[in-house]
Amino acid sequence: MVADSPSIDAGALFFSRELSLLAFNERVLEQAADTEVPLLERLRYLCISSTNLDEFFEIRIAGLKQRLAAGELHGETDTPASSAAGTLRTLSVRAHQLVDRQYQLLNEVLQPALEAEQIRFIRRGDWDAEQEQWLEDFFRNELLPVLSPIGLDPAHPFPRILNKSLNFIVSLEGKDAFGRNSGMAIVQAPRSLPRLIPLPTGIGGSGPYDYVFLSSIIHAFSDQLFPGMEIRGCYQFRVTRNSDLFVDEEEVDDLLHALQGELPARRYGDAVRLEVADNCPPDMARFLARQFHLEEDDIYQVNGPVNLNRLLAIVDLVDRPDLKFPPFTPQLDTALWQGNVFATLRRRDMLLYHPFDSFVPVIDFLRQAARDSKVLAIKMTLYRTGPDSIIVETLASAARAGKEVTVVIELRARFDEEENIAVASRLQEAGAHVVYGVVGYKTHAKMTLVIRREKAGLRHYVHLGTGNYHPKTARVYTDYGLFTSDAAIGDDVRKIFLQLTSLGKVTKLKKLLQSPFTLHSGLSEKIRRETEHAAAGRTARIIIKVNSLVEKTMIKSLYAASQAGVAIQLIVRGMCRLRPGVAGISDNIEVRSIVGRFLEHSRVYYFENDGAPEVYCASADLMERNLYRRVEACFPIEDPQLRQGIIEDLHRYLADNTHAWILQEDGEYRRLRPAPGEAPRHAQAEILAAHVRSPSPGE
Repeated sequence: MVADSPSIDAGALFFSRELSLLAFNERVLEQAADTEVPLLERLRYLCISSTNLDEFFEIRIAGLKQRLAAGELHGETDTPASSAAGTLRTLSVRAHQLVDRQYQLLNEVLQPALEAEQIRFIRRGDWDAEQEQWLEDFFRNELLPVLSPIGLDPAHPFPRILNKSLNFIVSLEGKDAFGRNSGMAIVQAPRSLPRLIPLPTGIGGSGPYDYVFLSSIIHAFSDQLFPGMEIRGCYQFRVTRNSDLFVDEEEVDDLLHALQGELPARRYGDAVRLEVADNCPPDMARFLARQFHLEEDDIYQVNGPVNLNRLLAIVDLVDRPDLKFPPFTPQLDTALWQGNVFATLRRRDMLLYHPFDSFVPVIDFLRQAARDSKVLAIKMTLYRTGPDSIIVETLASAARAGKEVTVVIELRARFDEEENIAVASRLQEAGAHVVYGVVGYKTHAKMTLVIRREKAGLRHYVHLGTGNYHPKTARVYTDYGLFTSDAAIGDDVRKIFLQLTSLGKVTKLKKLLQSPFTLHSGLSEKIRRETEHAAAGRTARIIIKVNSLVEKTMIKSLYAASQAGVAIQLIVRGMCRLRPGVAGISDNIEVRSIVGRFLEHSRVYYFENDGAPEVYCASADLMERNLYRRVEACFPIEDPQLRQGIIEDLHRYLADNTHAWILQEDGEYRRLRPAPGEAPRHAQAEILAAHVRSPSPGE
């Protein structure tokens, strides 16, 4: 360590995870400002940033508020030397800036650009007489019968407000039906109502893509909800609540039924944020905040719809391919997959990189297993898949056909709990064995094991992935999936399934690293090996691609490797607590984030190992929960050709100079641009070009 360099244990060497997560959302939002991105896709990025921010409040801010209320301080979540209260104040300032940027982009950039393409959101002040009449008829026929305004008085207390629902606070003047002075009322918009209403073409000056916000219609005709009273003001608002479920797994007899009981409560958790129209008078905004026990810092006044997520519907409603990313057909090597998949895998391993490679082989692998009379058993983990998934149907059909089907379903996959409960029930009805993982440890590993009787005896066929068994997300998330019949890997996977169902101890695995047991120590040992190589003057290099890097001891290991001279390149999409570029500590570490058309989701660990490189893929990020509180699988890519393909993909990401953001020592991110005379490089586009073909006419 150089003289006067910071201690490797200094708190200043670890960024705040919450601020880092907000910074990621800022990078997503900047895609909405990028004129090189198709216009409707820019709108999509705006909506994604809004959805991300919702979850940030529902989980991260909610968690900080809980800890503050309990008087707890947690160093790994707080900014250095600060309390939870100080962290919340800092996050509030940054979040308000992010929200202001969202609405500035919507109002000043995206809406004018959309209007230039004849895609319009018609404001109340711009309705012509014919449009206004049509909208009033729509209000009377479609909205008025289902709205239930609530005038506030001792017999009508402030109503319970659903998480993230659209509501209005109305200021009234005059006598009510019972001769009393009116005051305020609340109008709740049912979730069954669409938030964007298309105007019929030809009504007034309406074109094919003219829309009116539901909030504008309710606002315009709200007087019909309060006959005989005068409306002085009508203002939309939305409250975000704590949505993290808590079930004391040690105290329940049936996790499924316990979760079913907790799910309805999520809609009414403690409030953490209030969004309200920017023209709402301050006294009314404060009144609302008091109802939800919120402070002034928790109020977000917005110039536009309080739920930007609802604009996402426009992307699908508007038939303008020229304003979207061009379609593509993922690569499918049909020659390789024709015939018996098991015969193919006996000859060689296979590696898929979604979405560039088709997800069809994963489904076909299960289908052939379900039909093959020699297949005795299918074992699979499911974290997120959807109740209508073809995978679930295939597993159910295999069970009905008499196969031994065992499915480990993680009921606690956040925001997918309800769907996973439905999947569990459906598979149980079909005769599959269903377990819900391990108490206290979410099952996050992505594994499928097919056991087949062959002439030489039982043989194991395995699929291991970095992402979920979800055909829809496989179209937009980048993830690797390995197929192999390697005996050692197959036996390792069998042992992990045995552990998940029997809860017995597993003997040492031969090739896989597994959390919460060997993943952290295994990766740490490989980092130490690179450190020793560098110290001895041998070739040493580490490339890690993950979604998040927050676990402190792993970061300290990387700092130590950097100090020894190991060249370290980190591709971290989201949260990163490691501070790069600190003299004497991390000056050999570069951190970049790739934000593009596809969500970078694959986890890859590369170790140079003095010219004998090793590549591992994993379901796990470098977070405390992944390393210590989840069941994860990390698997080697041993086929030289497949390993080289992943290395080439990593090099593309490291050469990206158009969609890469470089983390600075101060925690800010700088977007890379090609230097003068330098050719632009876009990793996702290059990988896409190498894997897929454009669809033929009529496809």
